[in-house]
Amino acid sequence: MWLGLEPRGQRSAFWTYGSPVLALLLTVVTAAIIFAALGQDPAEALWTFLIEPLTSASGLPELFVKAAPLILIGVGLSIGFRANVWNIGAEGQFTLGAIFGGWLALRVGEGSGWWIFPAMLLLSILGGMIWAAIPAFLKTRFNANEILTSLMLTYVAQLLLLYLVTGPWKDPEGYGFPQTAMFGDGATAPILIPETRLHLGVLIALAAALLGWLILSKSLLGFQLRVLGSAPRAARFAGFSEAGLIWLSLLLGGGLAGLAGLFEVAGPIGQLTPSISPGYGFTAIIVAFLGRLHPLGVVLAGLVLALSYLGGEAAQIDLGLPNAVTGIFQGILLFYLLGCDVLILYRLRLGRKQPPAKHLREASR
Repeated sequence: MWLGLEPRGQRSAFWTYGSPVLALLLTVVTAAIIFAALGQDPAEALWTFLIEPLTSASGLPELFVKAAPLILIGVGLSIGFRANVWNIGAEGQFTLGAIFGGWLALRVGEGSGWWIFPAMLLLSILGGMIWAAIPAFLKTRFNANEILTSLMLTYVAQLLLLYLVTGPWKDPEGYGFPQTAMFGDGATAPILIPETRLHLGVLIALAAALLGWLILSKSLLGFQLRVLGSAPRAARFAGFSEAGLIWLSLLLGGGLAGLAGLFEVAGPIGQLTPSISPGYGFTAIIVAFLGRLHPLGVVLAGLVLALSYLGGEAAQIDLGLPNAVTGIFQGILLFYLLGCDVLILYRLRLGRKQPPAKHLREASR
């Protein structure tokens, strides 16, 4: 018997959206096998990883808190990816947004004023955009690969943050720990529901997803971005500014990533530390593709990947598993997603193995 791939001739509408579902199911099955190999009961481990984080009173609010940065970054990345602009440095733009917004928080200290937090939001967007402008300039001016330049800048941003929290911004009353002072009340994200950590960033993330959908599907700009991604020559022939769209895609992605960084340090963390992100900028790449590069799909994908962070924490506490289980789950999901996407353009064909052409010629004589 022979199992192979046969071209469909056109994209499968069913598998375009069925592929992420199949990838999730395969990931859960593989995770169960891994849990069993680690000596855990698969059913209990899956319950702890996927269900238990949502059973407490704070479960859903915490899920949205974890999902907010993933959604914000994922929306920006998905718009850029639709235009074939591959911003892989959202983690660095996230860090620069946190640094820019955190600078103002440290400057005002315990000061109060309605303008402080809005100004921090604007500064964080500016920081992310500045960091994204570097690969945009290198791409449009020297045709440098934005994948490499944006990725390398991530490590520069992380080293800059480390320098600041261990040097000029280090809290003198922090007992030697590499961190800044805690942000004052006027520089923290407003809480939406008392007794939870659900903050304003969750609403802004959902609003960004809605706005991203409107831009891509209802505006001329969205049409230009889609055409640039699917048919660059047609975009140039139509007179669309390729350089302008590249700048726009990277600046938009950088601005949203910077905004996500600000909400993380002004929300759950409350200060700048060397590790303000568990890898949101990289995980958001999985979120963008799992959401089919659709801003509304990114919301659902962001919730799924946010659950993996909560599940990893629960597995550490209840089962004694290493924190790496979160990265393993996310990596397996990306692997299966890329594999299942083959079904969009190809179908599996099971049949009898065809004899080699040489044997066919000999048989015909």
